[in-house]
Amino acid sequence: MRLVILMLLTIIVGCGGEGAPATKLELEKDAPMSNKEAAEAFMQANAVKPNVIQTESGLQYTVIESGSGSTPKLADTVSAHYAGRLLDGSEFDSSYSRGEPLTIPVGGVIKGWTEALLMMKEGDKWTLFVPPELGYGERGVGPIPANSALIFDIELVEVK
Repeated sequence: MRLVILMLLTIIVGCGGEGAPATKLELEKDAPMSNKEAAEAFMQANAVKPNVIQTESGLQYTVIESGSGSTPKLADTVSAHYAGRLLDGSEFDSSYSRGEPLTIPVGGVIKGWTEALLMMKEGDKWTLFVPPELGYGERGVGPIPANSALIFDIELVEVK
């Protein structure tokens, strides 16, 4: 009888008493958010902020300054100044730091940039909020982890 009671107490304590192993649900609740979860949470919260415009693809942007020049086409090359940041605010690249704008084909950049550039005019300054699927997605690149939402300040200098 004592053996049965001792076995029952062991089972009861092992299934939820203090010091019991955490369940998968408890572990997931306490685990830090994945990049994808953080990106989804950020994009959802950002979408309702004043002056944030969201496109059908999920790209979000705010217009900081409006230009009046030409709008590029997909086959064009553009010159643009930019600074790119992760959600934690760390800057991973900046043409401003290098002291000269980037010159690149409109179709030769991440999908979020291409979509934005096709809507911008020379002289526009926008802040882009790029979900992972319009950025580097699951592969990441260099200092940018996989499934990261990205923030870019972009100034379209010239359409060439």
